Amino acid sequence: MIEPNRNHLLTRKEAAEYLGISEITLGLWKSTKRYNLPVVKMGRLAKYRYGDLLDFVERRTVNKEDAANNNSTRG
Repeated sequence: MIEPNRNHLLTRKEAAEYLGISEITLGLWKSTKRYNLPVVKMGRLAKYRYGDLLDFVERRTVNKEDAANNNSTRG
């Protein structure tokens, strides 16, 4: 699969699928400001930059160092 560039805009449905959540959850996060996930507004549409989703997942990842150490010790 070819990865889109970081500026590629995704629909709310596409962004939700990428994150493994529902569109409703993504909308709630935005309206309640639960997470700082940037949204590009185009009229009534909400679009999400692919790069922002990658950054969001990276910020939410825990135990990165432990996972890297475990992978390097496996033969």
